[in-house]
Amino acid sequence: MGEQGTSGGEGGGNVVEAQAPAKKGNGRAADPRLQGISDAIRVVPHFPKPGIMFNDITALLLRPGVFKDAVDMFVERYRGMGIAAVAGIEARGFIFGPAIALAIGAKFIPLRKPGKLPGEVISENYTLEYGTDCLEMHVGAVEPGDRVVVVDDLVATGGTLSAAIKLLERAAADVVECACLIGLPKFKGFPILLTWTQQPRLIGSSL
Repeated sequence: MGEQGTSGGEGGGNVVEAQAPAKKGNGRAADPRLQGISDAIRVVPHFPKPGIMFNDITALLLRPGVFKDAVDMFVERYRGMGIAAVAGIEARGFIFGPAIALAIGAKFIPLRKPGKLPGEVISENYTLEYGTDCLEMHVGAVEPGDRVVVVDDLVATGGTLSAAIKLLERAAADVVECACLIGLPKFKGFPILLTWTQQPRLIGSSL
């Protein structure tokens, strides 16, 4: 993740505006942490290849206060919701997911690329704009009925998130939301709460 191409990306789903936090008169979100988080994310043009606008979160990770703000905002959202597990998508979901899981008292489940997990796994293949990919999860990582939040750094078109949801639901988990730090490029500089939709359901949030 972290990449946003000019002609799309993962495939599947849309990002649409949802109920946002309370806003000030200039239309920006009232919570000052959102602007600080947005300012800390660097956009690198044409990386790793021409046409890709890469959202670099490493600058945010170098600012402990801003990093904490990002984690805290998700923790505030999910604390008290009975979340049993946080599932992080490789690789940047591994940065935010464990911190959120620890803070809300949930287990962390890594969703990995093929061949990275030892033991028995279940897999979900999905289609990208220029090929296919796959996510894997350990068998038994979730219990039937577990309420799960999926975490990644960015939602572009939702294909990877869709695969994560399908993988977890095949294990009878209840996917509550998908939590992403970065939304579509047109929202850059105007941090608002977003939902990612995969009809007929509404899921997810993005700072």
